[in-house]
Amino acid sequence: MRVWFAVRHLALAFVCILLASALLLVSDLGRRTGTQAASRANGPRRVAVLQYSSTPPLEDGSRGFLDALNELGFRDGERISLTWYKAEADMAVANAIAKEMTNGQFDLVATMGTPALQAVANANREGRVPHVFGVVAAPRTAGVGIGDKGPLDHPKHLVGVGTFARAELAFRLARRMFPGLRTVGIVWNPAESNSRVFTEAARAACHDLGISVIEANVDNSNGVAESAASLVARGADALWTGGDNTVMTAVSSLVVAGQRGRIPVFSTVTGTAEQGVLLTSGAKFYENGKEMGRLAAKVLDGIDPATLPVEDLVIPHTEINTLALKGLKDSWQVPPDLLRQADTLIDEAGTHSKTPGVPAAVPAAIKSGASPTTAARPDAGQKR
Repeated sequence: MRVWFAVRHLALAFVCILLASALLLVSDLGRRTGTQAASRANGPRRVAVLQYSSTPPLEDGSRGFLDALNELGFRDGERISLTWYKAEADMAVANAIAKEMTNGQFDLVATMGTPALQAVANANREGRVPHVFGVVAAPRTAGVGIGDKGPLDHPKHLVGVGTFARAELAFRLARRMFPGLRTVGIVWNPAESNSRVFTEAARAACHDLGISVIEANVDNSNGVAESAASLVARGADALWTGGDNTVMTAVSSLVVAGQRGRIPVFSTVTGTAEQGVLLTSGAKFYENGKEMGRLAAKVLDGIDPATLPVEDLVIPHTEINTLALKGLKDSWQVPPDLLRQADTLIDEAGTHSKTPGVPAAVPAAIKSGASPTTAARPDAGQKR
């Protein structure tokens, strides 16, 4: 009996110790939480950015985003503390990063590219942190809750800027360069909502122009080279790519396949001419990134994201790489007026970018030649 009495007293004492410890922990948690909140209020706001890949559009958008934040006084290490993530076109990595970004340690998250938007939006469905996105072709088809009832039809915590460039323009310019253009090959990933939108727009444009479309699907960048080669073998006169992240990470494979078949590659995605693409006609992603940065600054200044619109910003931008004309089997040529209109021109002398008020130097009409095809040379001197 005495043993049972002693055990009961020891158990009671043990329970009292546990309760006291729990109370101390809860009390300390409240104190620490208050201290952290005060630190966050007084220190730099914490911002995380997820860039899906290192493709030219996303790199340009990121530069614009950072420049806009700097111009508006949100410099890293001063008013904000910036953490930058890159998934390098790996969706599993993007999803893992998204969970880390939305666990409560950041005051604002931002995403570059449609897959990055989708990853973070899915991880942030409860709206734990404001989310700003950019360099997304068609945000309303991305499946993240953005509707079509108006610019304010979006989740209260999610806002950004779209950039859907008209695919039709690139096809019309390509037809001008080669009036005999009859068949275009398209490599694309059906799993990407942005790629589906661009591919549908390309089909419609080709239908209007009397151009046949042949397609090959890929689910990762490793399949781009083989799929592109199959389109060349099936008789494509040229290869085209839209806003497909899978293809963009392997655009050099697309160019190589075109070179081997002696046909050019053209695109609706700017920033790829330096990789050997003959023609790009699309949006200036740097400006899209700047608008995204302005939105982020507004949210950091305390404006409710629910009151900000989701709109499209497409500032047209055209690039022409005359080096890609060499060795083509058909008589592609760039009329002088297109050379004048190009915002970026790549030729034997290097890269020339148009500046306001200064006309681009325009040689005579450039035609495809018989020498081996040459992509844009990275060692060519660049002029800006």
